[in-house]
Amino acid sequence: MTASRIVKRVLAGGAVAAAGWALRDLPAELGSRPLKTGEARAARIRRSPQFRDGAFHNPMPGGNLPPAPNPNLVRELLTGRDRRRPAGRVPILTPSSTSAEPAGLRVVWFGHASTMVEIEGRTVLFDPVWSDRVSPSRLVGPRRLHPVPVALGELPSIDAIVISHDHYDHLDRATVRTLTRTTTAPFLVPLGIGAHLERWGVPVERIVELDWEEDVRVAGLRFTATAARHFSGRTLARNDTLWGSWVVTGESRRVFYAGDSGYFEGYAGIGARHGPFDLTLMPIGAYNAAWPDIHMDPEEAVNAHIDLGGALMLPVHWATFTLALHPWAEPADRLWREAKARDARIVVPRPGESVDVDASPAVDGWWETLI
Repeated sequence: MTASRIVKRVLAGGAVAAAGWALRDLPAELGSRPLKTGEARAARIRRSPQFRDGAFHNPMPGGNLPPAPNPNLVRELLTGRDRRRPAGRVPILTPSSTSAEPAGLRVVWFGHASTMVEIEGRTVLFDPVWSDRVSPSRLVGPRRLHPVPVALGELPSIDAIVISHDHYDHLDRATVRTLTRTTTAPFLVPLGIGAHLERWGVPVERIVELDWEEDVRVAGLRFTATAARHFSGRTLARNDTLWGSWVVTGESRRVFYAGDSGYFEGYAGIGARHGPFDLTLMPIGAYNAAWPDIHMDPEEAVNAHIDLGGALMLPVHWATFTLALHPWAEPADRLWREAKARDARIVVPRPGESVDVDASPAVDGWWETLI
């Protein structure tokens, strides 16, 4: 056998082994069907006002799911790829290693929706995703456009891990498994998501599942699950877990995290019941006219921030993964323009940048050099 044939066989064998390794984890990545993981969880899900006919539903009008792609969307997906990526390296900063003031409020955006909030001496991690792809496979799916600013093991002590819903870009099995080993923090999740976590090895006593408007106290903070206009599912089966937003309340500080959501009039009610907020974390990316009910555009995010009574808005859900057809920098451009038009106070940090909410830096348009 020639050397070239040997090399080809070795490479082919390596590819098959890599594919087999990736497929081995696929069933676990898909998670669990919560109604089949015990009567106690199933009974609680069935009692939810959001649950009927075997699935969770948004109470506000509008569909849950994006429609099937039309030819124009498919054509755009196959072209214009360069516009959906930064033209150069996204600047990455190292978060501050000093502790925030005991009564202070500080935030670090790591990219996409992964955000860490230090509130009154406690540290909360929202939707942590450290994997290279947001997909059930390590071989295919949207790939990270910039590195994670810091390794999970280098984070400060975490008091709570908060999950908004079970889509792959918000709930990452590898990250969950690492945080289970390296922290003792509880996981706060909407109804049903605890089934995924249990399958991935999270101890039952570290899982707190809540319906909308239920709350729990953790580490001296009150966490309240609130509404969102979205959907869920890690397989073809949809909406068997709940999605939501979160309110974190300290002695004098309040933070709102929207998760994923289309705009809806309920933000004003959330603000009236739980606000006003020192900080809102609002999604501004992955929007499209074909799915207006499940993701906000930047103008709607500003509107929701104002409805909530937010003082400072930090945008999330952009820049890290390509999940829609709009240009990479467009969400930040539109956000900045709308914030100026409506006199809304915003901060647009680089990934890894520590922001003191009481002394946030002026917006400098750093993304404009990457268009």
